[in-house]
Amino acid sequence: MISLLTPNKALETLAGNVQARRLDMGLTQAGLSSRSGVPLSTLRKFEQTGAASIEVLCKLLMVVGGLEDVVEASAPKQSDFTTIDEVLKADGKPKRKHGWRS
Repeated sequence: MISLLTPNKALETLAGNVQARRLDMGLTQAGLSSRSGVPLSTLRKFEQTGAASIEVLCKLLMVVGGLEDVVEASAPKQSDFTTIDEVLKADGKPKRKHGWRS
């Protein structure tokens, strides 16, 4: 699957989402900084550029919400197949559908 989302755009979007959650909670940057343990300068840089470590992002999401969603989104998806033999035996041709005749 091809994604049109670039890493830089994803970082900017994550930063914007965290900032929006912070503002919805009525927290200042200083308030979020003290609750999360993330230095204020790091939080400011993250909100402006999206640059932060995974640890910083996790700490921020732990306070504003969404950490469980991110962890769940990164879980591997189960395949329809468990062995290569199942893949080879699978009929990849779509079934032809027939309409009703009137």
